[in-house]
Amino acid sequence: MDLYMNAQRLKSLRQFSVRMPRGSTLMWLACMTLLLAFGGAASAASLKLPLRFDFGPGKKVPGYIQVLPNMRYTPKRGYGFDLGFKVRGVDRSNSHGVRGHFVTSNKPFFFSIKLPPGNYNVTVTLGDLKASSVTTIKAEQRRLMYARLATKPGQFITRTFTVNTRVPQISTGGRVGLKPREVGSLEWDNKLTIELSNRRPCLCAMTITQARHPVTLFIAGDSTDTDQRFEPWCSWGQMIPAFFIPRRVVVANYAEDGESANSFIGENRLKKVMSVIRPGDYLFIEFGHNDQHERGPNAGPKKEYRTSILTMIHDARAHHAIPVLVTPMARRLFRNGRLYNSLDGFPAEMRLIARQQHVKLIDLNAMSTQLFNALGPKKSAVAFVDLTHNDDYGAYEVAKCVIQGIRDAHLGLVKFIRPNIKPFNPAHPDPVSQFHLPRDPQYSVVKPSGW
Repeated sequence: MDLYMNAQRLKSLRQFSVRMPRGSTLMWLACMTLLLAFGGAASAASLKLPLRFDFGPGKKVPGYIQVLPNMRYTPKRGYGFDLGFKVRGVDRSNSHGVRGHFVTSNKPFFFSIKLPPGNYNVTVTLGDLKASSVTTIKAEQRRLMYARLATKPGQFITRTFTVNTRVPQISTGGRVGLKPREVGSLEWDNKLTIELSNRRPCLCAMTITQARHPVTLFIAGDSTDTDQRFEPWCSWGQMIPAFFIPRRVVVANYAEDGESANSFIGENRLKKVMSVIRPGDYLFIEFGHNDQHERGPNAGPKKEYRTSILTMIHDARAHHAIPVLVTPMARRLFRNGRLYNSLDGFPAEMRLIARQQHVKLIDLNAMSTQLFNALGPKKSAVAFVDLTHNDDYGAYEVAKCVIQGIRDAHLGLVKFIRPNIKPFNPAHPDPVSQFHLPRDPQYSVVKPSGW
């Protein structure tokens, strides 16, 4: 199509040149060059992997696409700084390649690239020749990739992370029934979005390649493990990508606010997962919070809930994937100083299904109960926004429970946990004073759907 359009432009220019005065050939050539250059530069369809971006002013580095601070994302360009957040460009030297210049900001900023759905490896170069930097990296809808990457003056580091992107359309037919809060989010669009924050992040370069067959960890669940869009809400599903070795595992979080096991299937979310899951991938299944409040003759842990969980197990196995049941996280409800089970028979039913179907189990209900009891009725408030949903600190601690559950269940994912992640005892949570994660700029007081 691009070749055809350029040919048409040339034809028009030649027809125009017949009417031009003699001696204007150079003018014609200049117009032709500018028009073709403009057409090629503006076409997002010309973006081909691998993509290499060089950030900041100064001399362009050969083989890289230079990204200046004023380049805003547009679908036509196909890349740029997104969501209205600004950056500042710094040029230190023309003799150090991509390390000689960078972009930075005292606030979080976002860079988006128009890409089809899939798994991508993103490699960033961070640092500054003359000053220190600290960078936290998230991707898509606030999925944590690295919590704190620090460099000294003159020091540079290169880090890689793996990101999953998706769209609502299903290759086998139909589409996911999105909720209003999902429309306009970073989860279901045609972009890969990277967020950089913390104290003076300095982004020099970024390379994007196709991820070649990483193990995909799919999450089916509700608001307690979804990718929450706004601060101060957060979930363990958003934190867990930071615990895995890049290129080896990618997290595809399909959990959503307000979902029960039955509605997850009814909105085609399971169908979407099954359209992209591969042999050897994992499907983590955590439901119970919203199932508890369904009404009707089929409501209850031993009826519709059980049937839906069995359907997910069956479908995963039919695709030669590995289902893992995760009991629902405990709510922050105490009685006489101790957490009590506010989820009725749903955790017990999931444990029973795991035994009967010979499915691996992560007993997050038991582990989170131990965690919140260790914090106590008052201090546990530092881990929650309300009685059900975590903040950043609480989500990180619950994610550590899930990682420990992976170890305890002897899942194959164990070999892909980052070497610096130590075993975790929920009875000894990390001090909140040692937890440092910058807040994202998007904030909402609206409570997530569900109870």
